[in-house]
Amino acid sequence: MHLLLRTLMLLVTSRRRAPLSLWGTSSLPLRVLPTDIDIAMHVNNGMYFSLMDLGRFDLMVRAGAWAKMRAKGWSPVVNLETITFRKSLTLWQSYTIESRIVGVDERAIYFEQRMVARGEVYARAYIATRLVQRGRPVSNEEIFAQVGYPPEDLVLPDFLHRWREENALPSTRRPAPHAW
Repeated sequence: MHLLLRTLMLLVTSRRRAPLSLWGTSSLPLRVLPTDIDIAMHVNNGMYFSLMDLGRFDLMVRAGAWAKMRAKGWSPVVNLETITFRKSLTLWQSYTIESRIVGVDERAIYFEQRMVARGEVYARAYIATRLVQRGRPVSNEEIFAQVGYPPEDLVLPDFLHRWREENALPSTRRPAPHAW
């Protein structure tokens, strides 16, 4: 709920920004707001992923993929994500969220996202995403038929493939009992 208004505003304003290729890079300028920070007066670690949603939405809207996805009833979901922090973003600081697709496999589309201020990377994340329709995954073939196929030179880095394999939970069709 904390980013709902900002997300809705972004979905409108991104349409007015220059169009992008889905396989290009979105650079979304933002400023740290009071709702983004914690008691230590910097962006809360959990907030980074929420803010990065805005970067992915900006890329999808400007590439025309968002309208095609919504017309089909597809919704984006995150399957796996990891982040590394380098510096803290503080109240009122200007920064950009840099977002790009770095690869695909049979199960996911992978984004790299960076929080950048004054030309320096403050945080970097990798996010494995899927599209779902009525709770079921949409195949990459269906997705690419709608939004365009990835460039041939877009190859998922090995470390991301291993990361996904090593961190994946069982499918929702298989049990995943909790037993420590």
